[in-house]
Amino acid sequence: GTNWATVTALDPACGGGAFLLPVALKMQQALGLDGSALLDHFEQHLAGFEIDPFAAWLTQVWLEIAFSDVIASAGKPFPKVVQVGDSLQQEATARFDLVIGNPPYGRIKLDDATRAKYRRGLFGHANLYGLFTDLALRWTRTDGVIAYVTPTSFLAGEYFKSLRGLLAEEAPPLAMDFVTARKGVFDDVLQETMLATYRKGGLLEETRVHFLAVNGTAQVTEAGRFSLPSITSDPWLAPRRPEDAGLVEKLVALPCRLEDWGYKVSTGPMVWNRFKPQFRTRASKDTFPVIWAEAVSADGRFGFRADKRNHAPFFRPEPCDEWLKVTQSCVLLQRTTAKEQARRLIAAELPEAFIQAHGAVIVENHLNMIKPLGREPFVSPAVVAAIMNSQVVDRAFRCISGSVAVSAFELEALPLPPVAALGKLEKLVSKGATRATVEAEIARLYGICGA
Repeated sequence: GTNWATVTALDPACGGGAFLLPVALKMQQALGLDGSALLDHFEQHLAGFEIDPFAAWLTQVWLEIAFSDVIASAGKPFPKVVQVGDSLQQEATARFDLVIGNPPYGRIKLDDATRAKYRRGLFGHANLYGLFTDLALRWTRTDGVIAYVTPTSFLAGEYFKSLRGLLAEEAPPLAMDFVTARKGVFDDVLQETMLATYRKGGLLEETRVHFLAVNGTAQVTEAGRFSLPSITSDPWLAPRRPEDAGLVEKLVALPCRLEDWGYKVSTGPMVWNRFKPQFRTRASKDTFPVIWAEAVSADGRFGFRADKRNHAPFFRPEPCDEWLKVTQSCVLLQRTTAKEQARRLIAAELPEAFIQAHGAVIVENHLNMIKPLGREPFVSPAVVAAIMNSQVVDRAFRCISGSVAVSAFELEALPLPPVAALGKLEKLVSKGATRATVEAEIARLYGICGA
């Protein structure tokens, strides 16, 4: 909906001009102006901020090269549209119709003044792109558009919960385009990436979703729509494939979360490199088994092993290390997986019999533990493991997760069927039914046929 003939545009992290240059070209095409009139228009309607003086200079050079014929006919230089400085410390002295760009990513430690300035969008650790999103809200006029290339982690991560609430209140999303493959798009980027647009002062309406595939040229596939949750700081469920649009509709209607089943999620407490002298290669009366990530196999089975380098199988705790011991059966789930893997959720039940045989175990922090809130949860650990290993729930998690981390916050946000509906599944799991039979029942619980 941007009118390129009248729009005022800002890139607050303009780098080498990758956005300002095509915006300027669109302005020229829409206006039909040339010479001095066009340069005067750019001076009043085009702006960039950049902390790196060389990058700022490069933006100006690209603009001068692209409009060299206009400069020649006007007999004057291209206007200085890029301001060198720290965008985060700028005060919003103007309002733009369009704030566009690819802001910097990465966790950052803030001084007290900067944290206070951006407090409304922060929860815990600060990430640069989250700060630049808040910054965009300040520089965009009502009914204006924000268009950013960012990681997808803000859609669900706990550290972005305040930012999600702020966006929903001030600039609800219009559209989200997910970059379907990381390879060949951005060098050395581990995060999933997306293009998102927001309307300042817009209505909380359904957000359009597309997939963007880049292979020499960009190909766009419509994937459906989604609505923000009633508590807008909660994770935003968005279809990541066209066939997931129906699943998202089903997920929104499901009433339960892990807490309703009687579970909570925590990270394995053992950070191995803090306790190196206490590892042992052999068991003794004062050691306990260490459960590493490889104990959870890709087929959802638990197997006590320590196969990888530096992974010793046993640990000798000191008297002050009681907090490391796990003495109750739980479901173990790998903490780091990528969207390119066949499954993002890889879980296995930690058997009660194994714990009883050893008295306790030590769980390393590359595993999540789905632990009962009390002694008797409403759903058995075996069924929790089956649910987590299912194709349907893996698809559901991909509609929430935006990073390689499988976080406790995202797991606790997974929509789940009500406890009362799980009777048949409990029987199938307890009797050792085939995986296909269990998968079919879980798909039925989620209202998905042929999943």
